Amino acid sequence: MSSGGAEPAQADGQGGADGPGDPSGRPRAAGPQGPPVWQSSRPGSIYDYIRVASFSLGSDGRIDQWSERAEQMLGIPARRALGKDPIEAFVPSELRDTGHRKVSEILDGREWTGLVPYRRAEGATADGLAEIYVMPSRGEDGERAAVCVVVDVRALRGIETDLAASQAVFGQSPMGFTLFGTDLRLLRVNERFATVFGGPASKYRGRTPHDFLPRSEAERMTAALARVLESGEPVTELQLVGGVPGEEERRRWSVSLYRLHGASGRPIGVAALAADVTGRRRAEREAANARRNLALLNEAGARIGNSLDLETTARTLLDVAVPQFCDLASVDLYQGLLSGDETPPGMSDGSAELRRVAFASAVSDAPFAGAACRVPEDGPDPVEVGAVHRYPFNSPCAGALRTARAQIIPGRESDEGPELGAVVHSTLAVPMVARDTVVGLVQFSRTKGSEPFGERDTALAVELAARAAVCIDNARLYRREHERALILQRSLLPPGDPEAAGLDIACRYLPGTTATEVGGDWFDVIELPGHRTALVVGDVMGRGLRAAVAMGELRTAVRTLALLDLEPAEVLSALDEIARGLGGTGGGRTSARTPARTSARTSARTAVRGPSGPARGALEPGAATRTAGTADLSEVYLATCVYAVYDPVTRRATFANAGHLPPVLLQEGEEARLLDVPPGMPLGVGGEPFEETEVELPDGALLALYTDGLVESRHHPLDEGLDAFRAALTDADRPLEDACDHVLTALDTSHGEDDIALLMARVHGLPKDAVGDWNLAPEARSVARARELAREQLTDWGLQGLVDTTELLVSELVTNALRHGHGDIRLRLLLDRTLVCEVWDADLAQPRRRRARDTDEGGRGLQLVGLLSRGWGSRRTPRGKTVWFELALPDGESAASDPAEALLSLF
Repeated sequence: MSSGGAEPAQADGQGGADGPGDPSGRPRAAGPQGPPVWQSSRPGSIYDYIRVASFSLGSDGRIDQWSERAEQMLGIPARRALGKDPIEAFVPSELRDTGHRKVSEILDGREWTGLVPYRRAEGATADGLAEIYVMPSRGEDGERAAVCVVVDVRALRGIETDLAASQAVFGQSPMGFTLFGTDLRLLRVNERFATVFGGPASKYRGRTPHDFLPRSEAERMTAALARVLESGEPVTELQLVGGVPGEEERRRWSVSLYRLHGASGRPIGVAALAADVTGRRRAEREAANARRNLALLNEAGARIGNSLDLETTARTLLDVAVPQFCDLASVDLYQGLLSGDETPPGMSDGSAELRRVAFASAVSDAPFAGAACRVPEDGPDPVEVGAVHRYPFNSPCAGALRTARAQIIPGRESDEGPELGAVVHSTLAVPMVARDTVVGLVQFSRTKGSEPFGERDTALAVELAARAAVCIDNARLYRREHERALILQRSLLPPGDPEAAGLDIACRYLPGTTATEVGGDWFDVIELPGHRTALVVGDVMGRGLRAAVAMGELRTAVRTLALLDLEPAEVLSALDEIARGLGGTGGGRTSARTPARTSARTSARTAVRGPSGPARGALEPGAATRTAGTADLSEVYLATCVYAVYDPVTRRATFANAGHLPPVLLQEGEEARLLDVPPGMPLGVGGEPFEETEVELPDGALLALYTDGLVESRHHPLDEGLDAFRAALTDADRPLEDACDHVLTALDTSHGEDDIALLMARVHGLPKDAVGDWNLAPEARSVARARELAREQLTDWGLQGLVDTTELLVSELVTNALRHGHGDIRLRLLLDRTLVCEVWDADLAQPRRRRARDTDEGGRGLQLVGLLSRGWGSRRTPRGKTVWFELALPDGESAASDPAEALLSLF
């Protein structure tokens, strides 16, 4: 058929050439009842691929017709062919005899097919090969003739090759290969497709996607096919999910679609290439799960354990797990662990009491009832956060606690209604194990719609629970040690509000961080004989338990030295020796610490006396420690301390300073000022004497002792902190507790860089009428005079109940002063919260109590003083010594000691 030939086609149901066309714009075939339509364009059939030409032979064997296609395909114009003998004109000479014979046979009425070489031009060698099909025919007069059909052999061979290749690709492809027609029905499928879905390949001719895919997926496939057929745009990686016969697992395919065209460009259908990506998808999902698990572990490592609070750690674990790992979760810890019991938490059978400390859910705001580890007798009520409960012995959770192994618990279907327990279809009960000890249980649950837990999920859950368990156990151990340290720290600080004669006391202690609450700052208020009071504030360099222990040792030493009634400078000298002995044992410790102490001493001396030292004569905090450099200071205890003794009778205070910041004094009508107290060396440096400074403190004055944490910060220099402290002390009449709070607020002590100790005292002294002071001559009659003065003074104070005891003890002390001392005698009575009697003389020898034998005439005076008094003692004075005793004031409930019975008890 020539190029201009017409091909009959069927019109659509509306008939005529005006009916709707196919995607190429041409009229498309319609139902069989439609009238024929002449198509004027190229047919787009097999003839577009197979080049066919024709010519005819007359009865004389010569060419009488030559088609235009023959002219185009063979390259021989009609003028050279018409009227010619084809054998003579086109066949090579060596084949002409055979050619004439074949033509004769054809004209005799025989058909013939064969390959015939031919020349394209006269005189040229054979350069073409044509397959000719010769069919005998008859003319109008009945004469024999022939119609010859010529096919280009090269085109045929190309088609054969293309068909073979296409068949190989189509039939041997490992992927599903399908061809859809323009009506979106299958024209052909390959064997791979037929193998997957079952049956022979011919079974699927005329089928649609709805015949082998689920409805939703079939609709997606049909829509994609129509879109490709209409637009010509290919579709790649279309993901389809469906089942195949004989398999429970759903398959996933990746489908690529592209439109097919004929030689004329007319769309003839859509090809679909489908690859089974179920395994790849599974691998991708597993890889995604692995990445998720690694991300969860990374997040858990970054977040869990940042707090030393047990409940906070449990909540952080659930924040990490929900909803990334599960839909809801809870954490139970043994009640014994939370209450601080020393015994290992829990019982071996897993039935000990637990407390629900945390709960998290992505599907509900409240804990759920019907949990996997509860049995019907427990009731439907959920376990609230904070509730104490037990797991029944036969429950999976109790089994997990007993065996310390995680258990996967499938969900239970419930007929009770839409409770959350009915939709939990998988639960992991994971014991929290730390150092071979089970501390609690965490439950991870997934609801319907999520994948149930598998082995990898179990391993991840165990790892998450183990990390949280270690952090919780660390928090438990820290809390235990921290509580012990706090007990130590608080036991070393004065309990409540200290009391002192002639002073109102207020104090504050703030730890550097609320997490530790343990440091080396301390303060103390120590009652001394004669109603005097020692005020102490110190700071051990460093923080933590080690500093607290060093502080405790130094504070105990201070109290011991203070009871010896030593002068302030002597107390600090003795403390310095004690500090130098702390932190090491063995005979070689002094030499081992010598380089470090020498470096620290040099640094401290430079800081105090050098031109660049801190203002106002205060030692810069930490200077000794910083300059010690690489010296081994781990065995060197360095501390600063200020020690003051206040006498309420003279209203004077004696200060000695060991590298500490100077005290602050506020007097009525004046600005607060730093007292000029020589700073001295820090305790533990050694080699430098301490100086004393005596300061008069008028009634109403406010004295403040403090540590460097109150005024020193990295945000401002020390001088600014001291100025701010002085500025905060503006009203000497402000209530003392309010004054402490005002100072802490004004100085912004919330920075938490260092511990803070603040001791404030308001001075009011002893009233003159509360003091009786007399000088007695060194003669025997002074004993009677002393008794008389004591009786009169106690009568004036209304203390008649103490007269007899006081007369007896005063007589003993004055007698001892006459017998063993020399010089004038001084008698002083002081009334405050107790009655104190002091007898002064010029002798330096201290009295010593001894046990008198039955035959001794003396030696029982001090024993009698010890029996009848609340306490007694002696102390050195610049000009001798003072012996004193103290009596408790009558309280109306307990009777005073009978002097006669006390005397008889000595014999």
